[in-house]
Amino acid sequence: MLAIGAVGWIAVILAAPFAIASPRALSLGAAAVYAGGARICHQRPERCFWIHGRPMPVCARCTGLYAGAALAAPLALFLAAGASSRRARGTALAAALPTIITWSLEIAGLAQPSNTVRAIAALPLGFAAAWLVISALSPEP
Repeated sequence: MLAIGAVGWIAVILAAPFAIASPRALSLGAAAVYAGGARICHQRPERCFWIHGRPMPVCARCTGLYAGAALAAPLALFLAAGASSRRARGTALAAALPTIITWSLEIAGLAQPSNTVRAIAALPLGFAAAWLVISALSPEP
């Protein structure tokens, strides 16, 4: 179920900019996606990828996190084995480093990474998070 949700969410946030200008039912659904995105993301337009002339419902960094999770989730269902908690912490920390570095540089005012860099830096963290959650919830073979 988590894998379906991860893949579904990235599909929905990619489709929302197209659907917002569509007939009523689709635009209402897209508005709900944007409202949901606002609860989890700052949605600053300059930090979002734009599709069809509209910003996505989440920023580039969140998009990277969700895309990483959507890539990892189906793989983890078939390949994941339970990870030790020590190994899981190390994996999560290593995967978070690109995001930590880009975020720290932004906060310190030393760099303004592009949205593409933000998204790419977040991919490993989203991938690792989905992999670790699904492998932790998967029964041992």
